[in-house]
Amino acid sequence: MVQVRYGGQNGEQYELVISDDHIVVRTQSRNVLVGDRPFEVASVSPEARNILNQFELTTRFRQAGVEILHVKVPHEDGALCNQAKEILNQEAEIQFAGRVLVDPQSMQPVVYTENLFVKFDDEAEVSTCEEVLGRYGLTIKRQLDYARNAYFISAPANTGLAVFDLAERLLHEESVELCHPELVRELRQRQVFPQQWHLKETTIDGKTINAHVNVEAAWKLSEGAGTIIAIIDDGVDMEHEEFRSSDKIVAPRDVTRKNNNPRPGNSDHHGTACAGVACGNGNFGASGVAPKAKLMPIRFASGLGSQDEADAFVWAAQNGADIISCSWGPPDGIWWKDDDPGHQQKFPLPDSARLAMEYAFNKGRNGKGCVILFAAGNGNESVDNDGYASYPKVIAVAACNDFGKRSAYSDFGNAVWCAFPSNNGYSSQTPGIWTSDRTGLAGYNSGNITLGDAAGNYTNSFGGTSSACPGVAGLAALIIARNPDLRWDEVKDIIKRSCDRIDEAGGNYDANGRSPLYGYGRVNALKAVELALPPQNERVGIFKAVQDVPINDLQTSKLSLAIANTNTIKSIKVEVDIEHTYIGDLMVNLNPPTELGLLPIVLHSRQGGSTDNIKKTYDEVNTPELATLKGKIPQGNWTLEVTDKAEADTGKIRSLTIEIGF
Repeated sequence: MVQVRYGGQNGEQYELVISDDHIVVRTQSRNVLVGDRPFEVASVSPEARNILNQFELTTRFRQAGVEILHVKVPHEDGALCNQAKEILNQEAEIQFAGRVLVDPQSMQPVVYTENLFVKFDDEAEVSTCEEVLGRYGLTIKRQLDYARNAYFISAPANTGLAVFDLAERLLHEESVELCHPELVRELRQRQVFPQQWHLKETTIDGKTINAHVNVEAAWKLSEGAGTIIAIIDDGVDMEHEEFRSSDKIVAPRDVTRKNNNPRPGNSDHHGTACAGVACGNGNFGASGVAPKAKLMPIRFASGLGSQDEADAFVWAAQNGADIISCSWGPPDGIWWKDDDPGHQQKFPLPDSARLAMEYAFNKGRNGKGCVILFAAGNGNESVDNDGYASYPKVIAVAACNDFGKRSAYSDFGNAVWCAFPSNNGYSSQTPGIWTSDRTGLAGYNSGNITLGDAAGNYTNSFGGTSSACPGVAGLAALIIARNPDLRWDEVKDIIKRSCDRIDEAGGNYDANGRSPLYGYGRVNALKAVELALPPQNERVGIFKAVQDVPINDLQTSKLSLAIANTNTIKSIKVEVDIEHTYIGDLMVNLNPPTELGLLPIVLHSRQGGSTDNIKKTYDEVNTPELATLKGKIPQGNWTLEVTDKAEADTGKIRSLTIEIGF
């Protein structure tokens, strides 16, 4: 048994055990060892092939080049696995064969990579971090720029299971805040496989389907123009006719292969359908909820929990995404089997991914924060066991069917925020959601009109909470396009207030109007975009000082702004524009007028490492100390104070803007 701890020394511990029924294998060539056809498999001896015949493939982690094999007939004490390991490790084509860790509840395999995520205290010096890592024989693969003093590191080769003990010992170093091994699990896309009725009332095969989210009516007010939706998934067919318009695709990325080509692999159809639901142009055969939104396709084909996962969120935030849609997560239990042990399995959110999400919430959209959505899951089980979808700032999206009731597979629980139409799981009035498919015969639709269109460019049966999640991502784009000043949490609240209660009899809504099945209900796009505009009765004053003030090494620079208004502050936002080539050197404070008797408000405290420039809006959510100003009178001199704490990099203060609601 080994243990991993997320959340630092006082975080929760999770146990993993060595399986008696699995082995993990990697070939020298990275070719498959167990394939569907004989010519696909690696060359091994007859003895190795004979013992491999007693195993079947469980899963394949392509980015790590490993396969997880499971015995066809269990043996006591793992005797067959031990025998297979000995035989395979003697093969020239096998780089290694070893035992496998599994979750003790679900018995699902977990791969450890001998890589670790480690974050030191914010105030630790770089030399201290490097000294600690060197003392443990660890190699820095790269410094992570989404959290201060965070590193992706590798242990010495053949460390093996000792990497868990190594992580625990590192956590007891005085300067270390967080540390855990990189653990990779099978990533499951949120799809159940079983004409755009989800956008408006429609008649299909003579049946009137009235279970939509009022999207067509909302387009009179907003079509998502000016927004960017990041789809993190298995790739997107960027040449599809619904994505081919000028400037539709922005900042494409493959975080698995580390290049800018997120096109799907041979069997990767999921991301194209998700992108279509969110923001297909609607020029040829299927519209997304936000047809004028731009699309940022991010291909993520690595395992759940890998560093690539965190990199995807950081890429999205750094490249201008407003919304991040994730139709994937941990494996679900079998939704039609009540006794499947997978229903009880808990999947924690790794610190590496959590901090990357926090980076997107805090830094995305110039400080207003990216809106992050996750599919709730398709296991007919509690979403609260899923650390990704249940993370408090995330919008977890459940699925409802064409009757306006819960889809049979849709996860439920306290974390569900809202619902969006999808297929049902059991038979229903429609096959599912009509959306874009990979062009031609490669996708879900092989060119059969019963599966979509005759050309194979569209599917009629996309479903699961996979389809529901990008639908709400499109709705978030309609909201932000209507009011770009909204913070991520304000968008989330508007979605809540826009929801219509469905299935009143079976939804089990509480006194706060929340259902474990639907959250606050099925979203209503028209209502949401109407709610997006701010109330007009609040007067807003905008006060701005523009002056280039040099920032010199180891010195403090100041920019002052005089405000004469004597009305009471009801709300406040502070926008700073600072040019600097290493913002990790900087401390930035806002000093209110001395007459208020308040302490300086810290806006920036040496985060960001080597990142350039601070152009950010600070508000009561990302900087709670600003709330202390409510009820005060702003009259007096306000000062932006920037202190450079290190040598070598310089810059200048460009402007300070204070927006006050009265």
